[in-house]
Amino acid sequence: MEGRPGCRPVGCRTAGADLSKILLDTTFLIDAERSGDELDDAISDDDEAAIAAITVAELRVGALLADRKHRADRVAFLDDVLLAIPMLDYDQPAAEAHAELLVQVRKQGTRRGAHELIIAATAMASGRTLLTADEGAFADLPGVQVRSRR
Repeated sequence: MEGRPGCRPVGCRTAGADLSKILLDTTFLIDAERSGDELDDAISDDDEAAIAAITVAELRVGALLADRKHRADRVAFLDDVLLAIPMLDYDQPAAEAHAELLVQVRKQGTRRGAHELIIAATAMASGRTLLTADEGAFADLPGVQVRSRR
């Protein structure tokens, strides 16, 4: 995840470029780690990437629960992600979007994972397209733009 001097390694593009603002889902990052992909290779040059705060928690849990053989690699991967990609907080706009999504899924009678809804709400509130390896987790959520890695 090497970058140019003065730039973040991922999400740093030339001035004036037409950027696509994306939010990387946890499944996208897990797939990248498992496949050994460099994040710069998995993300388009036209993408300005970020992650949700809950994604950090999910990746940290995975690292802490990993067996001895994989723990150091997972911790190192998360550390690299945190150095390279800005994290978006769960702030008031995200909380408002989260409430809207919760109301929608309850009215629809569908079940969604709590963390997936927080990630979707973060994408919605920040005007980002959600990049995921599990498009089904975000299907039919109003106001959430989803792009699949697969």
